Amino acid sequence: MRLALHQPDIAGNVGTILRLGACLDLPVDVIEPCGFALADRALARAGMDYAARAALVRHADWDAFAAALPGRLILFTTAGAIPLPEARFAPEDTLIFGSESAGAPAAVHQAAAARVRIPMRAGERSLNLAVSVAIAAGEALRQTKGWPA
Repeated sequence: MRLALHQPDIAGNVGTILRLGACLDLPVDVIEPCGFALADRALARAGMDYAARAALVRHADWDAFAAALPGRLILFTTAGAIPLPEARFAPEDTLIFGSESAGAPAAVHQAAAARVRIPMRAGERSLNLAVSVAIAAGEALRQTKGWPA
């Protein structure tokens, strides 16, 4: 299983997700351009020393990422038709998340094998990106028995 971020805007979120990836042994794909320099201090601060241990793969753009995609692409979006409790995951899935400001573009929606939403209380817009990734990864790892030993 992999985590993918499409053109993320906030260094702190990416640092937190790199830390999550390192701790859960999940590679993290970052599809550029980002809204910050990947060497940003906020990224290092949020990722701490874990970021150096994360399996980070940078992709110059969507086409480069799509060409390297190993399995199904599962998009997490507030516009998803499948509520997370009903989604089914496989160990080779890549869980992808759009940017904090714009979400995922049409090309990502079209490429996704499934579009999943995390249920929230009515009237709320969205969760923080790093929180969403953690919730999604936790459920996907639970289903696939993929938690690290």
